[in-house]
Amino acid sequence: MDGVQEQTGESDAQHPRRGAKTLIEFAYKSLRKDIISGELAPGSKLRIEHLRAKYEIGSSTLREALTLLVADALVISEGQRGFKVAPISLEDLKDVTRMRKMMETMALMEAIENGDDHWEGGIVAAFHRLSRIEERLHDDCKQFADDWEERNNAFHQALISACPSRWVLHFREILYHQSERYRRFSLISASVSRDVHAEHKAIMDATLARDKEQAGKLLDEHMDRTLTHLTSLLADSLPERS
Repeated sequence: MDGVQEQTGESDAQHPRRGAKTLIEFAYKSLRKDIISGELAPGSKLRIEHLRAKYEIGSSTLREALTLLVADALVISEGQRGFKVAPISLEDLKDVTRMRKMMETMALMEAIENGDDHWEGGIVAAFHRLSRIEERLHDDCKQFADDWEERNNAFHQALISACPSRWVLHFREILYHQSERYRRFSLISASVSRDVHAEHKAIMDATLARDKEQAGKLLDEHMDRTLTHLTSLLADSLPERS
């Protein structure tokens, strides 16, 4: 609970998303979306007064949401100085990719061992939805960037959803959202000179064929190609180290 009622124009109890859990979740998702999209710039200070006005949420709720984002490594706590958006760098991009490859490939292999018909159907459905948005992405990258990210994530989640380890899935999700910050630059800044759709289909086909080694290899190569593309694209705009 927020404890003391805060002067934000309306109390949390009167807020349309009333209820502490609902408000914290709303604040968390709103902040995370704006950080990942770059609206809240890497390295920028997160001033509570500004955030209160932006999201129309009380200070205590915002601080709780920011603490959750610290656990996701999207926000840095500076003690008495408050919070700031985690910086990005080429070194960080490489490290995130390396760790994501480990987590996601492990999850995929375990999912292939444990998946059933329902799991297979979920992969096919997610791939179909992703394919539909990929057709429109060429027309207007900026307009469809959010939809593409949502469906891309849904496809990758569908692939590994039969993995029995909640910890592997948890850390993979954190790393996915970290990598999403960098992929946004690719979607809105330059055309991609690779057939990502074909890469996704190949991963899906190997997964449904229950070929663990091939599926893992293709997934690794898929993420390596993204790293190569982003490194080339961002080399002149990002620092080497955070």
